[in-house]
Formats: sequence, structure tokens, C-alpha cells
Amino acid sequence: MAHAIPASKVVHYAAEALRSFFIYGFEWIDNLLFLQDPEVFVGADAGKYLDIAKERFLEFGWEGDGVIQLLWLPPFVFPVGLNVPPEGVALWHVKQEEDGVSYLLSPIPLPFEEFSGARQ
Repeated sequence: MAHAIPASKVVHYAAEALRSFFIYGFEWIDNLLFLQDPEVFVGADAGKYLDIAKERFLEFGWEGDGVIQLLWLPPFVFPVGLNVPPEGVALWHVKQEEDGVSYLLSPIPLPFEEFSGARQ
């Protein structure tokens, strides 16, 4: 079997850290097949993380519908100068059902042109 990091190493910060993450809106992330339930990675603490993610998304304009999940970005999608770890970056994601807008929370600024106006 190929090497894979343990699920417990994907979310390597406390729930409170989500309060300082960068937040983005994007139209549209329609392939939801590669999203994961946060409980897989934080276990019984998932509620703490989800409560803070919900709060952040609502402050940014989310209407409260949709399922919050994790979206993994591999390190090779980032510029080398960002020194993204080999494990990549897990984003918190929710897709609003009403209009399909996706909201993202990221522990690092996303270096993509579409996200140049993000806030922390």
C-alpha cells in the first residue's frame, strides 16, 4: 500500500484557529465528489470546528444552507515560494444551495487571481 498521512494529521490546529483563517467566496465549485466530512479528521471535536466555520461563513454572507466539508489542495497547485508542506492544505468548504456559491476558509492566503480580494 502507498504511504498516506494519518487522518489525524490533516487538521493540525485547534478549532479556535478557524477564526483567523482567510475567507473566500467562489462561483462555482460543482465537483463535490472529493469533499470529506470533517468528523473523519477531528472526530468527536467536529462540532466545535463546524460551529466556528458556520459563524465565519455566515459573517461573510452565507445563508446557512449546504453541508460544511473539507476540500484538500495538493502542494503542487501552489507556487513553490509559499513553502506549502508536502501534506498540502485542507480548506473548509460549504456550497450554498440557493445560488451555488462556495465559501472557503483557508489557513493560508490562496495565491490564485480569483481570490485577490479575500479577507481574514
